[in-house]
Amino acid sequence: QLQLVESGGGLVQPGGSLRLSCAASGATLNFYAMGWFRQAPGKEREGVSCISRTGGTTNYADSVKGRFTISRDNAKNTVYLQMNSLKPEDTAVYYCAADFTIRSMCSMGIDGMDYWGKGTLVTVSS
Repeated sequence: QLQLVESGGGLVQPGGSLRLSCAASGATLNFYAMGWFRQAPGKEREGVSCISRTGGTTNYADSVKGRFTISRDNAKNTVYLQMNSLKPEDTAVYYCAADFTIRSMCSMGIDGMDYWGKGTLVTVSS
């Protein structure tokens, strides 16, 4: 059973940066495409970014393109989300999720994810 634990959230001023980590245990991430999602208060959960099993393919929501970077270290069984130029509208609980797949692509579709972490809160405020 794959378990995912997010960390790295916190309070940051607009324009600042944070790096989120998603550490996996119970199985190797080599067989999983990974995604980051977020849910702001009163809003539906949305896809932020995803990365394929090998890291060769990444996708981003339009709202974070050019500001966020997803990466993975399969040797450490960890996925990261580097968030720069943060805006108040980035405030949300951020979740990582895993999609067991043989494909060399990734998806930010919520329904396609097999495992979820419990989330880490990111607050962007002055």
